[in-house]
Order: sequence, then structure tokens, then C-alpha cells
Amino acid sequence: MRSLSYVSRLDPRVTANMDLGRSPMGNSRAYPVFRTTDAVEAWTRALRLNTLLTEHDDEVTLMADLLTVKDARRMAAALPDAEFDYASPRMDPVTHDYAKFSLAINAAEDSALEPELPLSVLHYVRPGTVEDRFVRAVGKGTASIGLHGSWPDDAETDSYGVAKYDGVEIVFNCDDVNWLQPADHHTLFVHVDKWSDLPRAEKLAAHLGSTVLGDAQNGW
Repeated sequence: MRSLSYVSRLDPRVTANMDLGRSPMGNSRAYPVFRTTDAVEAWTRALRLNTLLTEHDDEVTLMADLLTVKDARRMAAALPDAEFDYASPRMDPVTHDYAKFSLAINAAEDSALEPELPLSVLHYVRPGTVEDRFVRAVGKGTASIGLHGSWPDDAETDSYGVAKYDGVEIVFNCDDVNWLQPADHHTLFVHVDKWSDLPRAEKLAAHLGSTVLGDAQNGW
């Protein structure tokens, strides 16, 4: 599962992405449309879909769980301005407050960093800045890139763009958008409106030479 305790303390925008037992009525619906074991290929396909959005958010959401020292060092190098934290909450034994991860990842010894794992990172960036580096840095843990925007109105499918819901998301090393089903492949999702716009999802999948690969899931 996405590092819920971590992200919910950092940014309430992200918790809408998770399975919190809420009604789906306020969330997008996310359809899987492509799977591959090649992270770069998944990103390339996501960029193809991203060009179809008529509006683009000015931030891209990057999230990752880092399970090994090697993965943590590689991601820290890719995102030098990002803030890293524990993937699960830890309590300070003295103050009983949440403990904050404070090591400089690429300066710390392996022996110091290993007990701190797993780590998580949530980082917002301008489009077209560090995403390629992020993709190359993805390791064994689950990670995602979220591209928000608005699909064009489409008279053929009787669909209308809704900026609150629309977008593209890759979930690396996982089979579902809520990070509940780890996998050895990467899954590309299209987010559509809360009314489960299957015709639009099918059309977007066809743009990749693919089909919708499963039922709609609760999105962001």
C-alpha cells in the first residue's frame, strides 16, 4: 500500500489516491491500459497519452518507497531537493512524537542507513524537469508518477473533460493504483471522471494499441 502514514501527514491531496474506505463518488476512476516490465517503456507510453490532455497541471507528482540502500542512494541522487521520510511512522522514544528521518542519504554509511529503511519520498516538480531521472532511479519498491490535466471533450463518446479527475498515472512494480498488489511489472492507468467513463478509457487504450485491462479502480 502507498505509505499512508507518511503521505497523509505531509499532504492531504495525496490521500485521496488511497483506499480509505470512502465512497468513490468523490474520486476519479482509474483504468489500467498498459503493462510492461520496462519502466522506460511505461513512461514513454504515459507521455504519449499526456499529449492528448488539452490542459496540463503545473505540477507532476512523484512518489516512491525505497527498500534498499542502493535504491535510496539512487533516488536521492535523482531528486536532490526532495524530502525523504520513513515509509511507516516511527515514534521518538523520548518525546513520543513522530520521528523524522534526518540522515543525508548519499553521505551516510551503509551501516547507518540500513536500519532506517524502508524510506518514502513524495515530491512535486514542474513538468519536464526530473521525471526521466526518477524513472531510471525506480528500484524494487512501489513508485508512481501522476500527470494531472483535462481530457478534451469528445462528441463521439459523449465525454467531457473534467480537470478534477482526468490524468495519466504510472504505478511501478505494482498492479493497482492503490499500491495494494505488488508485481514484477509496471501498470499505466488513465484517470477519468467519477462516472466511470469507460468509452473514453477504451479510446485512450486504443491510442496505445492496447485495451482496457481491468475494472475501474478508485483513483485520486
